[in-house]
Amino acid sequence: MKTFSHGIHPPGNKERTKDLPIVRFDAPEKVYIPLQQHIGKEAAPIVAVGDTVKKGQKIGETVGNISAAVFASVSGPVTAIEKRATATGHCMHVVIENDGRNEEELLPPLENPEPEMIVRRIADCGIVGMGGAGFPTAVKLTPREKIDTFIINGAECEPYLTCDFRIMTEYPRKMLAGAQYMAQALGLSRFTVALEDNKESAAEILRRTAQEEKIDADIVVCRTKYPQGAEKQLIYAVTGRKVCVGKLPASAGVIVSNVHTAYSVYEAVREGVKCTARVLTVSGDAAKNAGNFLVPTGTLISELTGEWDDAAKLVLGGPMMGFAEHNADLSVTKTTSGVLLLTAEETFSYEAEPCINCASCARACPMHLMPMYIDSYILSGDAAGAEKYGAMNCIECGSCAYVCPAHRPLVQSMRLAKKKIRAKGRRV
Repeated sequence: MKTFSHGIHPPGNKERTKDLPIVRFDAPEKVYIPLQQHIGKEAAPIVAVGDTVKKGQKIGETVGNISAAVFASVSGPVTAIEKRATATGHCMHVVIENDGRNEEELLPPLENPEPEMIVRRIADCGIVGMGGAGFPTAVKLTPREKIDTFIINGAECEPYLTCDFRIMTEYPRKMLAGAQYMAQALGLSRFTVALEDNKESAAEILRRTAQEEKIDADIVVCRTKYPQGAEKQLIYAVTGRKVCVGKLPASAGVIVSNVHTAYSVYEAVREGVKCTARVLTVSGDAAKNAGNFLVPTGTLISELTGEWDDAAKLVLGGPMMGFAEHNADLSVTKTTSGVLLLTAEETFSYEAEPCINCASCARACPMHLMPMYIDSYILSGDAAGAEKYGAMNCIECGSCAYVCPAHRPLVQSMRLAKKKIRAKGRRV
């Protein structure tokens, strides 16, 4: 079965939500919409306090080549433009008081659009990679290299998360049609959807839908293994191609995008809907309202979780690559795939011990690195040594930390190493 070398097999923990249908989460009385919901430069606010906006109205304009527009997720007056915390730092937020009218600004649907029209519509709707990376999709679909393979990533290998599975199960036609538009933008007539074999039911639905809708798509089932959904690992599993160090997938003739991104592209092209909401999973043994929800961007995490005193840890995203947070006063963004409320039993907190040189981390690393050496070098202040052992090639998947018997915080060491190397102006 198609897969990659190394990796790990953590428990899936998807049973709690995988069979729960997507529910529309009511917009709160006030939303706090970040202007940084993507890789690249923060969007610039184009509204002022006191303005009344409609749902779908642009409130943040792109800045530079790598950026994405931001739109209001509710209608109502703008009450503040202020800097607030995000999962990874701080950025400006546009605060809108929901007037309950739900007046929405839509674009006209596109009929039989040309590739350039598709790319422009994707940019006009602010669509980014919704698997978590947040790279502006319009930029990704205009590569300099010649592309011969387009893959929709339906692996969803992170434990607990089931939002992509539910989209494939409930909205297969929209997702496949959106992927077809993206393939068309790349000049391709055929594309691939790659899933893990724990989602065989979704694969069957997609095969049947593709046949009924006459969509030219390969549905490929890969072995369930973490991190199967990482770009380079998925490309190797599906095509056998390797992406060279320091290169993007386009250098190997491949573009990879996410299930939710394809769904959003369909809504943008065929229905003129801006990117103002996303499907995410709420799960964990401490979650009182576990499920899959379509949530307006700018909704505070506290609105989703309610009281979370019983949780030992709050994680945004998945447990392997997500970010643990100390409070729930953060906003849902285009890239928020999950909100996990984990008990102490689920988090397995341990004190870090000295490395025992067992090399378990090296055997698990899907990038074939030696995390134990990078950890040692960066903790001794030797950024050059960490760079020599490929710290900049780490994808921060957490496989090394998961298998480490000494419970060393290896991902934090990798991130620190990258920060130190960038500070010295080095690139690998």
